[in-house]
Amino acid sequence: MTLVVVSQFDATPEQVWDVWEDARKLERWWGPPTFPATFDRHEFVVDGECRYYMTGPNGEQPHGWWRIRTIDKPHRIEFDNGLAGDDGEPVPGVDPMPSSVSFEAVDGGTRMTSMTNFTDVEQMDKMISMGMQEGTEQAVGQIDDLLSSN
Repeated sequence: MTLVVVSQFDATPEQVWDVWEDARKLERWWGPPTFPATFDRHEFVVDGECRYYMTGPNGEQPHGWWRIRTIDKPHRIEFDNGLAGDDGEPVPGVDPMPSSVSFEAVDGGTRMTSMTNFTDVEQMDKMISMGMQEGTEQAVGQIDDLLSSN
C-alpha cells in the first residue's frame, strides 16, 4: 500500500532538490496552504532528524517527524515519516511510514516522484482520512511558485 505523487517542474533537479534541503524553502511548501509548516529541526544528513508542525486555520498544530535514511544528491531522499506529539517527538507505538522522493531530469525539467509506504491498511486508511493525499497534492502544488521566485 503506497501513496505516489508525481510532479513535473520547469527547473533542474538541483533546484527542486533545494526546496527539500533548505528548511526555510521547505516551510513554504511542505504543508498545504491552509496548514503551513514550521520546521524547528532540519538535520538534512543521513541519520539526521527533522521535527515540524503545521498550523491550521483554527490554531491546531499537528506535529510530525522524519529520520533521514538515504541522501543521494540530487537524485533521491529516503526517510521515515511519522506522527509526533505536542513535544515534537515520535508518538510511541505508532509506526513510521517509509518514504522516498526521487528527482529525474526530463524534457528540460524535473520529475519528482514522492512515495509513502504504509505499514498496513489501517495506517493507510487513517492517514487518508486525515487528508494526507489532498494535503500532499496541495503542498506540492506550491513548489512551482517557489521555484519561479528563485
